Amino acid sequence: MNRRKTIVFLGDGMADEPIAELGAKTPLQYARTPGMDQIAREGRSGSLLTLPAGYPTSSEVANMSVLGCDLASEYCGRGPLEAAGRGVVLGPDDTAFRVNLVTTEEGILRDFSGGHVAPADAAELIGALNERFGNSRVRFHSGVSYRNILVLSGREFSPKVRTDKPDDNHGEYVQDHLPAFSAPEGDLTATLLRELITEAPAVLADHPVNRRLRAEGRPVVNGIWPWSGGKIGALHKLSDKYGVNGAVISAVDVIMGLGRCLGMAVIKVPGATGYIDTHYEGKARAAIEALKTYDFVYLHLEAIDEVSHEQNLELKIKAIEDFDSRIITPVLLAVGREVNCAVLPDHPVPIKLGRHTRTPVPVSARVAGWEPDGVTVFNEIDCPGGSLGAMKTDGLMRALLV
Repeated sequence: MNRRKTIVFLGDGMADEPIAELGAKTPLQYARTPGMDQIAREGRSGSLLTLPAGYPTSSEVANMSVLGCDLASEYCGRGPLEAAGRGVVLGPDDTAFRVNLVTTEEGILRDFSGGHVAPADAAELIGALNERFGNSRVRFHSGVSYRNILVLSGREFSPKVRTDKPDDNHGEYVQDHLPAFSAPEGDLTATLLRELITEAPAVLADHPVNRRLRAEGRPVVNGIWPWSGGKIGALHKLSDKYGVNGAVISAVDVIMGLGRCLGMAVIKVPGATGYIDTHYEGKARAAIEALKTYDFVYLHLEAIDEVSHEQNLELKIKAIEDFDSRIITPVLLAVGREVNCAVLPDHPVPIKLGRHTRTPVPVSARVAGWEPDGVTVFNEIDCPGGSLGAMKTDGLMRALLV
């Protein structure tokens, strides 16, 4: 087993497709990424299937795949992971859902993030929802900005509910994407979720937060979108599978929760926001310090995913370059060749679509004792031709740690 310390740099939503405005290059090909290219040049490359058929095209699935989880036996839905990330303790009769605060207009979803509502404003709105709907069976929990949690307590509730991802359905009528049961035992839960979706706008519309946002000419937060429900799962500890102690660095609950469920330490960085104003340098410093204590560090950056969903090409390129210059390059300089490293996205978010796709993602990794394979740049076009080949399931983690 490889005992050398290892860091994974995860750029959420970083992969894309060739874009005409970039001369038929992808954003990764176009952006200046000397740190990522160094890993490719000094290591080996390939691809990794992170969103296999039969599972949602969402980040919890993708990051579970990157971290070597067995989706067939360990997948539990996004809700429980978000709850774990927020420190919300779930009992065996609790069902947790991720809940987006959203902006709608004439029944159409206009913004899955509610204009990237400020955390303090989001907390006030979640408080108002609890005042109206909260009881011993129904409870909203504030998260990070638009990312929040709904916990339903009682054996009568079930995660057997079909829900759609909000960021896949911009411009669609909310009524066309209401929750529906996927098995009879989910009927009551789906009915309650539909009632909450229908009644929440009356609670939010004239809230003081929205009155202020409206006066400032900013998007109001006038709806909720619950999705990806589940119960506490059976994730296996990273230490049991690979014999390493690990730490996760992220701004978003789902990744922190996944790390916590895998037995990893959660390192929170002040100023980390989950958007392009995040504290890049703080994350880099946290990673350098973490590598002094932990065998395996998983550094996750959300910003690239957010601007990809916004279909903002200029900001996607900037976020990729900031990831490289303000996190990856400083960490590589600080730790030298003594630390194994890998860089990859968790899934693609093509600018032209603004949503996740199942295309395998590029991977480059530098591991002690490996001869480089000749791939010298990190991108979606060159990496799949490297000697790591087309990896699936726990292929990357085994390459790095076994």
